[in-house]
Amino acid sequence: MSFRALLFLSAWMFATGIFGVLSRRHVVALLLSIELLFNGVNLALLTFAWAYGALSAASLAFLGIAVTVAEVAVGLAIFLLVVRLTGKAAADELKQLAG
Repeated sequence: MSFRALLFLSAWMFATGIFGVLSRRHVVALLLSIELLFNGVNLALLTFAWAYGALSAASLAFLGIAVTVAEVAVGLAIFLLVVRLTGKAAADELKQLAG
């Protein structure tokens, strides 16, 4: 793939993630949208690293992927606990957890 095509793909992934975060109410859909955001940024980072020959940026992308996986694991654990306690899965209905 070309440099321009990879940047377009990363921008599309990021825009899809933004749309998902702003339009979804279900917590799992929100987590998937955040995952798309991070993957779009990682793809752009790797695209620029590939284009300019700085392949050491791949380690930064792998660190970002590891952080994203940990974030999703913690988010899903919290989601399962909240659904078990309240029976609600929509983010709008969970406002009483704000403290």
